[in-house]
Amino acid sequence: MQAQNIIRTLLFIIFFAIGATALAGAILCDDLIEHYHNKHLLKELQTSIQKLDSLNTDYDVLLTQLEQDPNLIKRIAPATLGTEPNEPNTAYPRATAQKLAAARQALTEDTQQINNQTASPQWLSRCCRPRRRAILLACGACLVLISFIFFGPAKPDDRKKNSKPRTQF
Repeated sequence: MQAQNIIRTLLFIIFFAIGATALAGAILCDDLIEHYHNKHLLKELQTSIQKLDSLNTDYDVLLTQLEQDPNLIKRIAPATLGTEPNEPNTAYPRATAQKLAAARQALTEDTQQINNQTASPQWLSRCCRPRRRAILLACGACLVLISFIFFGPAKPDDRKKNSKPRTQF
């Protein structure tokens, strides 16, 4: 009898937990999608903050170099302004249009892959479709009802309570 009660309790816990989880998932589906979307936005904001921090440190380093070396502007000006340097006996490599296009394509592919990442998992977006959501809600309710009906506390037999002990003659 003790083992039967333990098994009955375990089955009740399992069925009730699965049913309650299905009900909660169906009811809170929109909130879960919003949670994952906010999480994704937070991650994007953190990466942009890291990029801005690195740009700030690069700018600070450049300012300190400008303060320390006044000839730095003369060396940077041709690359920044796009003018031809005027120094003899110096070779300046040039990037071809094909190399620049390949670099541009690689950079745009990286940014597209980052932007194409979905904010919520696929299983959640599938479960939030109206028809599947209703099915999930109904199945969860059925599991909760099954757990209470079949695996609830056992009632003692009414026959044993109402029967009187027989006397033998």
